[in-house]
Amino acid sequence: MTTTISADTRNIALQLFNTASRTLEPFRPIVPGKVGLYTCGPTVYHYAHIGNMRTYVFEDILRRTLECFGYDVDHVMNITDVGHLQSDADSGDDKMAVAASREQKSPWDIARHYEAEFFRHSEMLRIARPKTVCRATEHIPEMIAMVEKLVKDGYAYVSQGNVYFDVAKFGRYTEFAGLVLDQQTSSDRVEHDERKRNQADFALWFSQSKFPNQIMKWESPWGVGFPGWHIECSAMASKYLGTHFDIHCGGIDHIPVHHTNEIAQSECCHGHKWVNYWLHGEFLNVDAGKMSKSKGDTLTVDTLVRDGYDPLDYRYLLLTTHYRSELRFSYAALSQARTAHQGLRERMREWKAAATDTVEIGREAQSLRSKFWEAVANDLHMPTALAIGWAVAKSEALHPGEKLALWSEFDTVFGLGLAEHRRRELNAEQQRLLDERAAARAARNWAESDRLRDVLAAQGIQVKDSKTGTDWTWIV
Repeated sequence: MTTTISADTRNIALQLFNTASRTLEPFRPIVPGKVGLYTCGPTVYHYAHIGNMRTYVFEDILRRTLECFGYDVDHVMNITDVGHLQSDADSGDDKMAVAASREQKSPWDIARHYEAEFFRHSEMLRIARPKTVCRATEHIPEMIAMVEKLVKDGYAYVSQGNVYFDVAKFGRYTEFAGLVLDQQTSSDRVEHDERKRNQADFALWFSQSKFPNQIMKWESPWGVGFPGWHIECSAMASKYLGTHFDIHCGGIDHIPVHHTNEIAQSECCHGHKWVNYWLHGEFLNVDAGKMSKSKGDTLTVDTLVRDGYDPLDYRYLLLTTHYRSELRFSYAALSQARTAHQGLRERMREWKAAATDTVEIGREAQSLRSKFWEAVANDLHMPTALAIGWAVAKSEALHPGEKLALWSEFDTVFGLGLAEHRRRELNAEQQRLLDERAAARAARNWAESDRLRDVLAAQGIQVKDSKTGTDWTWIV
């Protein structure tokens, strides 16, 4: 049965909001048909929480969109397994060392464990693995070479064994984030460091002089030590994508420090513009504020599963808010997303059963299809795209084959895996529990009915009672 139509985006211009210009810009790649995409990856000292994963879902939607618009995407993502201090600037201890002390393991073991967990959670959310995943600890020579060039060219200086970038040497340092440095105290961005000429200067390399107990160390021209966090992304992105590439992404919290510093050191090192488009995702908030592992918040994808949700229910929830808008997380909102997501799965099964062998896409379907891609092209506006998808699902003018074809196409961007979803059957023990619950309800034994409902829910089965009987669906 032919039920899928390919995306036709030839006459639609893709526009993206560029943080560098604070405007919506037409996307024009450096090399026609190809896109170099760098996304800041996880610091693998702890589980990524669902706020972190919101950024990676947004970047996955960006990549899917670029591919649907016909681009060959060279997607590179780093793994930060050394050098990221507790502050995004230059204060605190290395997060890997903190985790090693917390769990009584080596930093290397910590890094590999949480890296594997990150990719496991990514797979649960149907986030495509980048073409290149590069670990900071495996690119120390590239970082040292970049620092050496910055020192040689006068953009960086050595002070008591540490190497710092001199922000005064980069006249556009404040432009990207709109910083006003002379109105900031050292406590605003960094801990006071007597080694620095200016407190806004940032570290490119730490020697033993600052962190004598650091476990992860390498030889360098400035002494045994480790790289600053910011130089890692600059060195690795430039190695794999070149010294001028198309798109760099991250969370909005990266703008004032991490990405500002990346731009300064990269453009001074290479002598020209480094990245054309900068895209940033907004925070996921909970009632207590922005989610943060440093506050002890560890609401992870596994937590959602334990609470009875499919990880893709969460992905659906993320689709309901534009990536540049804050999203307040609540279990009530997640439950609504689960209802909508599971409803789509049921509709897809119904459309498959009712669709004929030959599908002809009529004028109404083509119109909705065009509106969908226009919404996607408008800076990845998933809420509008999702609304158009529901207009397709509820339309009385479209036949099941058209709905199935359109939603199969739309889901190449949404990433919900609707066309691949199959309703798994219950095993004998699960069927027995369902039958026992039906008998308990018939006997009006509500306590036993509720107990069996909870037993089934723990196995990933949600039961739905109605006047006509009981149905069930998988929730994991």
